[in-house]
Amino acid sequence: MSNTCIRRMGLLDIDAVLLVEQASFLTPWSRTAFESEICNNELTHYLVVCVEKQVIGYAGMWVIVDEAHVTNIAILPEYRGKGIGEKLLIALKEAADSRGAARMTLEVRPSNYAAQKLYEKLGFSRAGVRKHYYTDTKEDAIIMWCDKL
Repeated sequence: MSNTCIRRMGLLDIDAVLLVEQASFLTPWSRTAFESEICNNELTHYLVVCVEKQVIGYAGMWVIVDEAHVTNIAILPEYRGKGIGEKLLIALKEAADSRGAARMTLEVRPSNYAAQKLYEKLGFSRAGVRKHYYTDTKEDAIIMWCDKL
């Protein structure tokens, strides 16, 4: 989509981000969690993606020394499959690189085939499994790493 913009997330974006969370996850993060990430955690960097000024997705990470850990990434269901998540993850990788990260990691549900395909397309590979990682369903998480930002 040509009318998208990606920018740093701010406190005023939280209401819209919560709508994305609720549409995307069984156990969405709370307002307090996002406020804490933005205001109290110097390791974080969050981006939002907008279409015509409406927030339709977001992504976040922690950058610790030379590693970036993706905390969340989500797009509203009606905007999925249009390449927006790919643009957002590329922007997040670029932000990680500019903050000194050499590599990036994330966890993904084994049932989330679309996300796995995107991550593999962008250079992530499987590195392990975290047993019963997701507390809402007890589903395992596939650990993926991208060693080249």
